[in-house]
Amino acid sequence: MRRLRSLPAALAAAATAVAALGLTALSSTPAQAATPLPAHVFAPYFESWTGESPAALSAQSGAKHLTMAFLQTATKGSCTAYWNGDTSLPVDTKSFGADIKTIQGRGGDVIPSFGGYTADTTGTEIADSCTDVDQIAAVYQKVITTYDVPRLDMDIEVDALDNTAGIDRRNKAIKKVQDWAASTGRKLEISYTLPTTTRGLAASGLALLRNAVTNGARVDVANIMTFDYYDNAQHDMAQDTKTAAQGLYDQLAKLYPAKTPAQLWGMIGVTEMPGVDDFGPAETFTLPNATTVYDWATAKGINTLSFWALQRDNGKCPGGGARDDCSGIEQGTWDFSRVFAPFTGGNTPPSDDFSLALSPPAATLKAGTSATSTLKTAVTAGGARTLDLSVSGAPAGVTASLSPASVTAGDTSTLTVSTTQAAVNGTYSLVVTATSPSAAHSTTYSLTITGGSGNQCTAAPWASGTVYTAGQQVSHKGHTWKAKWWTTGEEPGTTGQWGVWQDLGAC
Repeated sequence: MRRLRSLPAALAAAATAVAALGLTALSSTPAQAATPLPAHVFAPYFESWTGESPAALSAQSGAKHLTMAFLQTATKGSCTAYWNGDTSLPVDTKSFGADIKTIQGRGGDVIPSFGGYTADTTGTEIADSCTDVDQIAAVYQKVITTYDVPRLDMDIEVDALDNTAGIDRRNKAIKKVQDWAASTGRKLEISYTLPTTTRGLAASGLALLRNAVTNGARVDVANIMTFDYYDNAQHDMAQDTKTAAQGLYDQLAKLYPAKTPAQLWGMIGVTEMPGVDDFGPAETFTLPNATTVYDWATAKGINTLSFWALQRDNGKCPGGGARDDCSGIEQGTWDFSRVFAPFTGGNTPPSDDFSLALSPPAATLKAGTSATSTLKTAVTAGGARTLDLSVSGAPAGVTASLSPASVTAGDTSTLTVSTTQAAVNGTYSLVVTATSPSAAHSTTYSLTITGGSGNQCTAAPWASGTVYTAGQQVSHKGHTWKAKWWTTGEEPGTTGQWGVWQDLGAC
């Protein structure tokens, strides 16, 4: 439960902290004190540029906590952060605010993450871009109070790891915000997400943590990315996670000699990449690897388990390489999430819970026809609560609806799926979600379409000579693509997972 401090006391404390830190006051009303994260938390990254709902995917996957990627400036030299550097997505409750409140209402939370590969290579990571420590701290404060979150993540890699001035500014700004949080009675954690070798942090990552110690900035979690080693070796990814984390533990023991072994392991986070990573098949993180890592992480008592990214947790591109939207291996949707989800500790199971299932769970339809399926619900704990139902994932030329759209747990609803001649051939996953005041669950309906007419792209075709900016969409080779940043001349489908074009799927 979130509790408000008394108005006069909160305003007085906030004014004192702002004056002391040299920060600009962000609001005339007091912020709520965020509920602390559990001591052990599974928080996969959510790619916030895809247009998907974090609350919906949280419910569907069972991941109650998400790491939201990424916050960065729109241009180098700016001191204003936006989600993905997209000026249409400012730090404001209108940008993901409702989704975040929904997640928090279910007993979960989000961890906003600054930086990421794109920002770190373009000078748009906030501390690389902005040279004013107070303005950087004000941005951090604004994110915390706008979304009422208990942790910020700093994803620092590639060029940003070599920017010593940016590293120093960032840690100074973190210290200012931590002082502000302490003065207002707010629990605030800071995590650093860093690349790693199979034996621990490279020299640049270790230097970043040393700078934090020098500046008095508390690092609560050192989260290592246990993938993309690029050492031309065949990898047992689970074993390499263990050795990388042990190396990090040894490094942290020297940086923080007063901490106990349990406290040191409690500072460690691990982020995997499900399936085939960017290097290729030699670095493939499998479901058995995930089980091994889960058991090890539980035994060691590390703080955070994560992976990049939630939208990859499916098997729709088996035999492929690293992509934003699938793992490249044979798997079921949300398989990795289900292995890691029990790692989260400190949450009370819902007193009133339910299950749901579709009968039948799949259909093959010729374009222009329709089918129905019965959604069955059942009470699994406590009493029967009202369930609000929704369905997502229908492609162009397909409509899907539930009748009734609200039921009491134990009752049924009918899913109706109708296709038109304009539907595109292929197999699609329609996700049916049921949400009660205390819980949320989902199930998947597999729809295969035959005899469709094909391309229904509505975005303008990509043109090699056109300049595109963040957020603009084009159509190319039967798919819709979204630009992550400024680009010209780069063909959609050729730039890879970390490239400028985000594949929004067939159209």
